[in-house]
Amino acid sequence: MTKVTLTKSLIGAKPNQKATAASLGLKKIGDSVLHEEGAVLNGKVKVLAHLVSVEKA
Repeated sequence: MTKVTLTKSLIGAKPNQKATAASLGLKKIGDSVLHEEGAVLNGKVKVLAHLVSVEKA
């Protein structure tokens, strides 16, 4: 499992970055979600790399 936390605001982010955050279940700064590791998650995290922090859970 991987814990993804939104650490920076989505204000001013590109529409595809906002949509990716929403698909992960991240809405507000400080929101954290657990997801299974995989290629899809890695791609989403790559899009949001400057806005999120990732930890192995």
